[in-house]
Amino acid sequence: MTLPGYLTIPENTFNARIHAAWERSSPCMLCPRQCMALRKKGDLGFCRTGTHPHIASYGPHFGEEGPISGTRGSGTVFFTGCTMGCRFCQNYEISHDRVGQEITVHDLADIFLHLQERGCHNINLVTPTHQVPAILEALLIAIKGDLQIPIVYNTSGYESPGTLRLLEGIIDIYMPDFKYVDEETGKNLSRTTNYPRICEEALREMHRQAGDLTLEGGIANRGLLIRHLVLPGRTSESERIIKFIAEQISRDTWLNIMDQYRPAGEIRKTCPDGYIDMLRRVSDKEFNHVRKVAEKYGLVRGLE
Repeated sequence: MTLPGYLTIPENTFNARIHAAWERSSPCMLCPRQCMALRKKGDLGFCRTGTHPHIASYGPHFGEEGPISGTRGSGTVFFTGCTMGCRFCQNYEISHDRVGQEITVHDLADIFLHLQERGCHNINLVTPTHQVPAILEALLIAIKGDLQIPIVYNTSGYESPGTLRLLEGIIDIYMPDFKYVDEETGKNLSRTTNYPRICEEALREMHRQAGDLTLEGGIANRGLLIRHLVLPGRTSESERIIKFIAEQISRDTWLNIMDQYRPAGEIRKTCPDGYIDMLRRVSDKEFNHVRKVAEKYGLVRGLE
């Protein structure tokens, strides 16, 4: 059995990463927004998160990709708040309304260990970017408590390279979205600036750190798994995303092409001009077309 990468990092190095992460958090530069919120003084910034972990729920999750959920579930921790502002977010109450509770880093470490005790294959950090300092601190505590399962970084793909570099060797599996390849789409649907370039750079860094997804007994233990949610009326963006992954990341990338889009969150009330298709679900024709494009480029891992 391959040991998680974090078990190979000396404690002094881990502590230095924790210190550097807290330094990036106030004034805050953890995510690409670089909002400079003084979180240690009570500012909350765009993500509306302070210095303590804030979570909505945790537990074994069986709805992830097969290599992540496996047979015993993925040990999922849903963090509240988000660095993006997706109008159609299916977890709107968690990401925008911040439903959940504030806990301590020791509580979070206990949650990690509890999920391991439940038999989960990994610790799945959902929307973790803006809470990285507290997560790292909790991880070190959990490591001292004998944590030994891989860490999954489940993210929107809107990441700062500086923050990602602090995670090198600590995160075993990167699981980012690649949402848009058109900057205006990101701006209008998720309130982001230059999402495509930022996400592309983040994917390169994640792949540099972890490589292609590798499995042991059918369960992921290391690597990059990319998700792409097909959006109604925007298959041309999907085609360009697939082309980028195949040509600039790896044709062995595990790519999950998803058809779960439905109008949720605030999109029904505040649908931007030019995005009327977002008020309907993705058609089978659109979804199957995007899958065929992936096959054409040789991105077949994840299509089984």
